[in-house]
Amino acid sequence: MDLEMSRKIELLAPGGDVDAIKAAIIAGANAIYCGLDMFNARNRATNLSFEDLKGVLRLAKRFQCEVFLTVNVVLLEHEIKGVVKLFNQLVNTSIDGIIIQDLGLFHILNKHFPSLLIHASTQLTTHNEGQIKFLAKAGAGRVNLSREMNLPEIKMLTTVAHDHDVLTEVFVHGALCIAFSGQCYSSSVSVGNSGNRGRCSQACRDEYEITAAGNKFPLNLKDNSAYFDLPQLVDAGVDSLKIEGRIKGAQYVHTVVDSWRQQINQFVDTGKLLEDDSNLYKVFNRDFTNSFLQGNLTKDMFIDNPRDNSFQHANDKNNAISVVQIQEVQTELSAQKNAITADVAEKIKHVSIEKPVLLMSFAGGLGKALSVTLEFDEQTHTVSSTSLMIAAGESAIQPEAIEKRFKSFKKGDYLLESINFDALESGLSVPFKELTAMKNEVAFILNGNVQPIAPIELPKLQTFSKLNEQATLSVLISDLKDLGLLDKTDADIYFKLPESWKKRCNKHIDIFLENPRLIPWFPAVLIGKDYDESVRLLETVKPKRIISNNTGIALKAVELGIEWIAGPLLNTTNSYALLTLQEELNCAGAFISNEINRNQMRNIKRPENFKMIYSIYHPILMMTSRQCFFQQTVGCNKAAIEDGCMLKCQKATTITNVKGISFAVDKQLGGYPSIYNDEQFLNVDIVEQLSGLFDEFFIDLTNIGAGSKAELDKAELLDYFSTLVAGDAEQKAQMKVKLDQMVTLSTQDQYIQGL
Repeated sequence: MDLEMSRKIELLAPGGDVDAIKAAIIAGANAIYCGLDMFNARNRATNLSFEDLKGVLRLAKRFQCEVFLTVNVVLLEHEIKGVVKLFNQLVNTSIDGIIIQDLGLFHILNKHFPSLLIHASTQLTTHNEGQIKFLAKAGAGRVNLSREMNLPEIKMLTTVAHDHDVLTEVFVHGALCIAFSGQCYSSSVSVGNSGNRGRCSQACRDEYEITAAGNKFPLNLKDNSAYFDLPQLVDAGVDSLKIEGRIKGAQYVHTVVDSWRQQINQFVDTGKLLEDDSNLYKVFNRDFTNSFLQGNLTKDMFIDNPRDNSFQHANDKNNAISVVQIQEVQTELSAQKNAITADVAEKIKHVSIEKPVLLMSFAGGLGKALSVTLEFDEQTHTVSSTSLMIAAGESAIQPEAIEKRFKSFKKGDYLLESINFDALESGLSVPFKELTAMKNEVAFILNGNVQPIAPIELPKLQTFSKLNEQATLSVLISDLKDLGLLDKTDADIYFKLPESWKKRCNKHIDIFLENPRLIPWFPAVLIGKDYDESVRLLETVKPKRIISNNTGIALKAVELGIEWIAGPLLNTTNSYALLTLQEELNCAGAFISNEINRNQMRNIKRPENFKMIYSIYHPILMMTSRQCFFQQTVGCNKAAIEDGCMLKCQKATTITNVKGISFAVDKQLGGYPSIYNDEQFLNVDIVEQLSGLFDEFFIDLTNIGAGSKAELDKAELLDYFSTLVAGDAEQKAQMKVKLDQMVTLSTQDQYIQGL
């Protein structure tokens, strides 16, 4: 086996609670990712207290296992103070990396906490080389690639990442989202629990009214397993193999990590794979697929049951048909599951995260130095005063005064129950400043001979004025038939570009060359040739300005000297995200996320010469997928998605869950399959309520997401919105009434409830 194949392959395991972390470490994980009971994207996991985390760090160090902390949610303005307090604690631990989604944290970590290493979460939807380059520029040392990527794409992105000193992670086992991570708003829209806040209610696992294709769970994917794809992942140069499962228990984590540990060891030692993956089926699974990795997006990726498939798998494997056969198989598997639970419990019961004992003893006599002896972790250290002790009578240092100075160590990483003063003579003193110096040296020793880092406070941000006093209107179109709207308004007109491009086709280049007033609008997901063709458009057209929902395209625009504005799908929710966009990507402005409410956005502080935009009318995107939504709903004759599907398919249908709530399933030419809420987003209140915050209000006049909804008169809508934004108070009131009457299926719940 060559050197590349025998290099260390990191196995990265989930840790939802302390027992799961112990199980992962015992099973052979090289690294753990876990979350605290705040600021992380698995609210349904048990998660850790900060004291738990410190214990986990001590345990992991004994086993040469790294620990990465998830802070992978978007943050609200009022939460910044809390996350900075957390970082002030983390800098004095041995944490090995911070996994983040929020763009604002790049600014905060780079400027104020450079010792904390940044890992880019899968929630950042990283799938093209431009995004890798942006994340490298923004300070990420590791990137978790989108789990929809296939092996050739992973290999290309890993090569780019390594060229920029960035490591790559790939999910190799566990639950699959049908939506692009970071681009799923289904839970946020339907029940107010945002996936971008770790509160996903898994609408994709919901039961729906039976579809034409005969499915009750048309969005439910099988679980991911790349167990037999290890050689290709090694060949691709992937640095870390990541197991999903922070809401899973210790028995699940141990079984999966142990199976993967054995597979990796077998491959490194012999160049061959283990053929038996049966243990993976003995714990929770929805059956397995590796179709994303193989780039073979078939109907077989779906399973019409979101619950545990292990018993059904056992029946199928043993050809159990009769009641007696099924009972025997179920009994045997139940016994195996119980044995796994008992075995894991036995293995981890003696593994402790408790604080090690610290003994602290003070000694001193007349004409001698005051000293403190520390005993911990089979080590002994003595710290002494510079001055010698002198007789002091009534001003002598009392043990109570010393204990008051040193009692903070009782709350540290060691168990200090009491301080011993038996060897300290009474009636003596040294200068109090010497006690302070001794305390600092003790802190240094107990911190692993690393100087503790003092806490910082973020400097207060300045709020800059709007670029223009009067807010303007901007409009999005995607159909050449709507070019006539240009004659009816002086508003900025954005033209939505597709997610999939025909290679070397100049159709969209010609649109912008022939209509220089149109401003290109780039989607969030651009993979492979679609990213390359988007770059070619930028290089050929060289527009003055673009809107981009993709940081890879944004970086290219910056390199070409093109002004760009961050689109709404970059999930911008706080002032520091705006600063990252401006400082790292020379961004001229940004849409503020429609997921946050009035109070959550009102205190966002505008950077200097920075435009802030808010969408007041648009179809409500719930999710976008690389998979096909029509295979399991209306049905499709194709066994798998083909290259031409993206360019040629233009279907629409409606699905209704068992609660009676309907969603529009939409596939535009050149677009990914998407699901939209049945209602349009309409927020006319913000035009008055937060007029001082926004430079521009935006409306989406595309037909995307219409589903079965009737198409409205776009010229009339444009007229109403233009008057709403620019009119006087009486005109605004009239337009509100007219828009409410015209847009009959609408909501502004997100503006009311927020994150």
